[in-house]
Amino acid sequence: MHRNPLLSSFFILSTTLLFIFSSCGGQSKKSTSADTIALATAPTFIADSAMAYVEAQCAFGPRVPGSAAHEACGDWLAQQFTTLGTTVSEQRTELAGYDGKLLPCRNIMASFHPEATDRILITAHWDSRAWADNDRDAANHHTPVLAANDGASGVAVMLEMARVLPQLPLDCGVDFVCFDLEDQGTPQWAEDDDETDDYNYWCLGSRYWANEAYATGYSARYAINLDMVGGRGARFEIEGFSQQYAAPLVNMVWHLAAQLGYGDYFPLRRAGYITDDHVSVSQFARIPAIDIVPHVSDGHSSFGPTWHTINDTPENIDPAVLKAVGQTLLQLLYNDNNH
Repeated sequence: MHRNPLLSSFFILSTTLLFIFSSCGGQSKKSTSADTIALATAPTFIADSAMAYVEAQCAFGPRVPGSAAHEACGDWLAQQFTTLGTTVSEQRTELAGYDGKLLPCRNIMASFHPEATDRILITAHWDSRAWADNDRDAANHHTPVLAANDGASGVAVMLEMARVLPQLPLDCGVDFVCFDLEDQGTPQWAEDDDETDDYNYWCLGSRYWANEAYATGYSARYAINLDMVGGRGARFEIEGFSQQYAAPLVNMVWHLAAQLGYGDYFPLRRAGYITDDHVSVSQFARIPAIDIVPHVSDGHSSFGPTWHTINDTPENIDPAVLKAVGQTLLQLLYNDNNH
C-alpha cells in the first residue's frame, strides 16, 4: 500500500492522560494512568495458532486479486470464520485499478453475536500486492508479494481472536472484515511524478465497504485496523489519522499494551499520517477508527525491510509481535465486559 508518512511531527503522550472509554456493556471507565487500568482476566492469545494462520494463507501463494490463489484463499477464509462460529457474508464487485482495468473485489465479513446492536469492528486486508516494487533488486519489481506480514498477519490475528472469543461471553457484537484491494495502488515504476491523486487507487475494498456500510445504516462504536502486525522489530507508533479520529481509543490501546508488558512494541510516540483502510472507515462509514501499523525505518522504507518485497515471507514473521497485538486487543474487548 502507498503509505506516505505525511506531516511527520513527533510528540510524546503523557502517561497521565484522563481516559473516558465506553465498555461493551455501555459503562464508562476512568483512569488517570496506565498503571491504574483495572484488568479483567482475558483469554490467552496463542501466538503459535496465529502463526499457523499466517502460514496457511501463504501456502496458497500470493493472493493477488483475480488469481486462482486469491479465490481459493478467500474460500478458505470464509470457511475458517464459519467454523469458528461467526456468521459470514461477502461483498463482491469490480473496481477500477490505477491503469483503469477492472479488478475483482471480495470483502469477507464475519460477525460474532450478529444480533447485538452494540458492535466493535476489527479489520485487516487480505490481498497480496501484485508487484514487489520496493524490492532492492529491480528484477523483482514485477513479481507478486507473498504478503506474510502485509496482509496475512492482520487476518491471522483476527482469526485467532475469533477462535478465542467464545471462551467468555461478550455483551457486544464483534465484526471482523477482511478487506480486498487494499494493496493494488500505483506501482512505483508506473508512478507519474506529476500525479497528485494516486491515493485514489489504494484501499479500494475498504472504501467500497465503508460507503455501503454508511448507506445501509451499519454502525459500530469504534474500529481497529491491523496492518503488518507480525514483522520482526515492529514498533507500532501512533498514527496521525488515528489520533485525529479516535484519540480516546488510541490512548486506551497504547496504555493497555504498556500495562500488559508490550510497551516496547507500542511506544507512546507518533509516526505521522498514513493512508490505510482505517481512513476509509473513519471518513466514509463515520466510525472512529485507528490503525495499528508499524513504523520501522531501514533506510529503504518506513515499514520495515520486507515491505513490498519478495522477502515478505513467513520466515520473517515474529510470533511475539502477533502475540503483543492480539493479547492487547483481547484485553481491550474483555476488560470492561467483566467488571
